[in-house]
Amino acid sequence: MSLIALFGALESGLIYALMALGVLISFRILDFPDLTADGSFPLGGAVAGVAIIAGFNPWLACLFGMVAGMVAGMITAWLHVKLGILHLLAGILMMTALYSINLRIMNAPNLSLLGEPTVFDAVSQFGTPAKIAVVAAIVIVVKLLLDWFFSTETGLAMRATGSNLRMAQAQGINTSGIIILGMAISNGLIALSGALFVQTQGFADVSMGIGTIIIGLAAVIIGEAVLSAKRIFWITLSVLLGSVIYKLFVQLAMSSELLRDVGFRSQDLNLITAILVIILLVLSGYKHKLVGKRKTKQ
Repeated sequence: MSLIALFGALESGLIYALMALGVLISFRILDFPDLTADGSFPLGGAVAGVAIIAGFNPWLACLFGMVAGMVAGMITAWLHVKLGILHLLAGILMMTALYSINLRIMNAPNLSLLGEPTVFDAVSQFGTPAKIAVVAAIVIVVKLLLDWFFSTETGLAMRATGSNLRMAQAQGINTSGIIILGMAISNGLIALSGALFVQTQGFADVSMGIGTIIIGLAAVIIGEAVLSAKRIFWITLSVLLGSVIYKLFVQLAMSSELLRDVGFRSQDLNLITAILVIILLVLSGYKHKLVGKRKTKQ
């Protein structure tokens, strides 16, 4: 792997780490299988891109994108907790709706940001390592804020809701409100990731969210395998590591001569991602079985 490819994997891995934190909240903490991510990721990018072209500060544009994602997450949760729609179906409905919404926001299938200001302009003269440092700083701040939030009463209530909904309700927790809040935070982070992504790529595209949820799941699973923990500090850290490791794996796979000889090409990225996630899920299942057998013997 070349140095340029390594830097590229680190940069995209850190950006996707924000999205993976969002997936962690919905899938692991709230136990809410949410497919809205495939729509909220390009939503954040579309809103940020349009805002930047309109003359808004790039940091403010990221905030706009994040808020848009939070609204999308709240609607998904509302469909489930208030209208009684199955959570999986609610996510699919919102993801489908967001495709058209993103087209309306951009008024086109894609949007060019070449020549427009970005959050990286202040360090652009220092090259890719400086851009990586900026993204890393954003990710660390978000991680620490999440660590703090999940140590508060509301954060603990959210974790309790995901662990045992009925028990949380018996303890007087407003589980409907907690789920809506958690989904808002989840999709807000995913949209923020999309807002940063379009500024590194120089364009926003309506289809750039395809496979987002798979990438997030892969990062969470890899993180759990590398750094298995129960404390929230280590859980969020494992997701960050998982996202970077995942991107490095993909970069290695795409540059592998063996895969090229087999017939894989750059357009097979999503296929390689799906295969990698399947392998990780199978290995994770075997790991849990082995741990269970050891506990039974003990």
